Amino acid sequence: MNSRLPSERGHEKTNRDPLIGFPGTGKENDFMVDGWRVFKIMAEFVSGFEIMSDTGPAVTVFGSTRVDGSSVEYLLAEEIGAGLAREGFAVITGGGPGVMEAANKGARQAGGISIGFNIRLPNQQQPNSFIDNGRLVTFQYFFVRKVMFLKYSQAFVVLPGGFGTLDEFSEAITLIQTGKSARFPVILMGREYWNGFYQWVCTTMLGERGYIHASDLDFIYLEDDPEKVVSIIKSFYPEGYSLNF
Repeated sequence: MNSRLPSERGHEKTNRDPLIGFPGTGKENDFMVDGWRVFKIMAEFVSGFEIMSDTGPAVTVFGSTRVDGSSVEYLLAEEIGAGLAREGFAVITGGGPGVMEAANKGARQAGGISIGFNIRLPNQQQPNSFIDNGRLVTFQYFFVRKVMFLKYSQAFVVLPGGFGTLDEFSEAITLIQTGKSARFPVILMGREYWNGFYQWVCTTMLGERGYIHASDLDFIYLEDDPEKVVSIIKSFYPEGYSLNF
């Protein structure tokens, strides 16, 4: 008769370290893996810093990857990218298809700087062809990529999109609210898409619950007109542009 407890028999079978939670590894091996991972993270930061070192004022455009060249969102992003470029802003996107491709395309065709912060994903997102040579950074880690967006952007322009778009938007407003980043305009493009969310924030989060302060909304804009995007950004910086942190 086997007198071992079930948990002991399971440990023998899987060789799982109960403190680590991964089969076949000890604490020393796990530490070594994380140690090397730190250098990979550092390398991604250094690569991004080098590429962005000579870039002037920049605006990041977010939005769905799941739109094609004939969609309203694609054409709007292309117009925004071109308008920003004509006003001297570099245009940064996530480097992929859809809205990102459109904004890079608009910037490129208007003679501006077109930058892509691509991300390695299981479905292998491919960078679009409208990113300038030497202006593409491909990241393994989402959090490193987020730091780069936030550090170098004088504004976020957020077109209709899914979870990724919402994630970047909420990350920005959280860091601004908590003072971890300088304040910069976050412009939601497309009233029909964003109005329900924005009104919920105003009426429920602010008005009914008091979970935020009214000043937490004074850098968030809801806009439809691409020409007003540049005006909003310029009016936000009467003393000139600077990095956010």
